[in-house]
Amino acid sequence: MFTGIVTDVGEITSLTPTAQGQLHRLRIACRYDRATIADGASIACNGVCLTVVASGAEGGKTWFDVDAAAETLGMTTAKHWGVGTRLNLERALKIGDELGGHIVAGHADGVATIVSREDLPDMARFVLRTTRELARFIAVKGSITLDGVSLTVNTVDDVTFSVLIIPHTLNVTTIGGWRAGGEVNIEVDLMARYAARLTEMK
Repeated sequence: MFTGIVTDVGEITSLTPTAQGQLHRLRIACRYDRATIADGASIACNGVCLTVVASGAEGGKTWFDVDAAAETLGMTTAKHWGVGTRLNLERALKIGDELGGHIVAGHADGVATIVSREDLPDMARFVLRTTRELARFIAVKGSITLDGVSLTVNTVDDVTFSVLIIPHTLNVTTIGGWRAGGEVNIEVDLMARYAARLTEMK
């Protein structure tokens, strides 16, 4: 379980396709303390919960290995990741941690396409488009997770929605590099999903 508060930006240093390309072994460099990363730990990488299979330190930097399986490669932006790709990272919550964002499972629902970027004084406004299936879970002032970052929805218009990004978030995540035409991982608010399901069952 996560909250969408990014704690580091990592970088893929190697990618090895295995199982006829159905599995990618990724090595990600980060600034986490090596001693705090255990095999089997969960780390959200651009909003995708992945399991650490190995870790170590090299050249003064910590690294950890994860496997991105066929489903992850098929329905998230992981299929486009390569050496040099920067990823928003978040460690799994521990009991007693501050819930700074909102409840995030790390199970991406799909991808959203960036329609436009507008740079404003001290902020940036992004308009994104998603599928109709996911759009029904998105509401003004509701929560949304984009590439692992907990954000508040600013406006909604059918299958498009917008978010406003403050300078701090632009500086400490990969959002500063977002451009029109790019794709990002999207996870809709878990509460919205349950509320919709309850309505369907009535």
